[in-house]
Amino acid sequence: MLSKTKYCAYIQCPKNLWLKVHRPELAVEDGAAEERKSEGNEVGDLAMRLFGDFVEVTAYGEDGRLDLAKMIAATEELVREGAPVICEASFSFRGAYCAVDILRREGDGYAIYEVKSSTEEKKIYINDISYQKYVLEGCGIRVVGTYLITVNKKYVFDGVLKPDELFRIVDVGDKVAEQMPEVAENVKAASKLLDEESEPCHDLCMGCHEPHDCEFWQYCTRHLPTPSIFDVCGTGFGFGKKLEYYKSGVRSFADARGEKKIMKTKYRSLQITHELECLGTEIDRDGIRSFLDTLWFPLYFLDFETVKLVVPQYEGTKPNAQIPFQYSLHYLEAEGGELRHKEFLAVSGENPLRPIAESLCRDIPRDACVIIYNKTFEPPRLAELADYFPDLAEHLLCIRANTRDLMEPFKNGYYYNREMMGSYSIKKVLPAVFPGDPSLDYANLEGIHNGSEAMTVFPRIKDMPPEEQAAARRQLLEYCKLDTYATVKLWEELVRVTK
Repeated sequence: MLSKTKYCAYIQCPKNLWLKVHRPELAVEDGAAEERKSEGNEVGDLAMRLFGDFVEVTAYGEDGRLDLAKMIAATEELVREGAPVICEASFSFRGAYCAVDILRREGDGYAIYEVKSSTEEKKIYINDISYQKYVLEGCGIRVVGTYLITVNKKYVFDGVLKPDELFRIVDVGDKVAEQMPEVAENVKAASKLLDEESEPCHDLCMGCHEPHDCEFWQYCTRHLPTPSIFDVCGTGFGFGKKLEYYKSGVRSFADARGEKKIMKTKYRSLQITHELECLGTEIDRDGIRSFLDTLWFPLYFLDFETVKLVVPQYEGTKPNAQIPFQYSLHYLEAEGGELRHKEFLAVSGENPLRPIAESLCRDIPRDACVIIYNKTFEPPRLAELADYFPDLAEHLLCIRANTRDLMEPFKNGYYYNREMMGSYSIKKVLPAVFPGDPSLDYANLEGIHNGSEAMTVFPRIKDMPPEEQAAARRQLLEYCKLDTYATVKLWEELVRVTK
């Protein structure tokens, strides 16, 4: 049976729908998929309260799966009774099924409210709502309104959660009306595709990347050379541009080297040339020195870990704010001095903002040179902390002003080798510069190996038994410590090659 999820998969790419149904084992899900699902459930549960009392028809069978027949029957009965608000209202029309997040009675009909945990209005959401309207009207329901409920990015949590302020309700009736003439044909084509035994022939398209990265990308690109045009570094060279080159026949790095527009950018030229000619490390000593000359002692190497909450929990914060809960700090007071370390990890379940801000001010002198890796992350967090706590703002903004980004020499191509594969992410640069060093291998860490895992684990610690809490905290500390130790080692390498 077709569902709204499957319908939207068809809109994204027909092949995506077929693979979801017939070859789901080929999917490669990203590590944050479960967390996004959990966030969506939390937001959905909160949104149910928007219109007062409601009836939810969600039902499960003995096998633990949704009992759609029971949900459809319960919805039919509630509609006959004129129930004012039905959540997960379920309908089936000619093999097309949908569950409406919130179905609200308005006058002599019902309005559809689709809930999303995003702060944005996306075209695929309109596809979703249009499909629901098609199914409901097929079942004889008079649809008198179609609305999208998203999270209000301007909402500021004041200590008491207010769902009517947290959410933003948008009337998307006009946009749905524009799509409705296409829905019946799309449903027919999607339903037919579900019954096809043979995999459809469908080339790469924007649906591989929009509205989200396709989980079947690895399978659908197995015919491409390794590396391919899609592996060319992407700064100013996004997926759409790569797709254009692909469709014109530019598939391999050898093909790409023949394209002047691709090769005119220094970093892309480095990547392609080093790959094709199997070159070793290329070093621009003058460029590296120009960066090192901007540093001074004492040197403090800083890295944050943050949690991103769709529904804010801490007073003064907004939805999706990056909340720092941990940092690692390696430091050298003078050239040739002893490398020392400090760290901070907040208590899970408590507001970490004031404690981490105070700890930073204690641990980092105003005049220290603070080395980070990727200026788009730590400096904004420091500015946000300064906004939260005006009494600490001067010190925090001094730290921010004194940050220097160790990514710059790698991003500018002053230090490059083939193993970096066109990336200047620390997770790519580190093994390229120090191949085979077990002390710098994130895979050797226990439990937590990347920022996404850290972000997921921290909020859950409060609900763990004491022994598990201690283990999780230890793993978080070891992970964050490696981030700053890795930055120290990369700085040492830059110093070494300029001597």
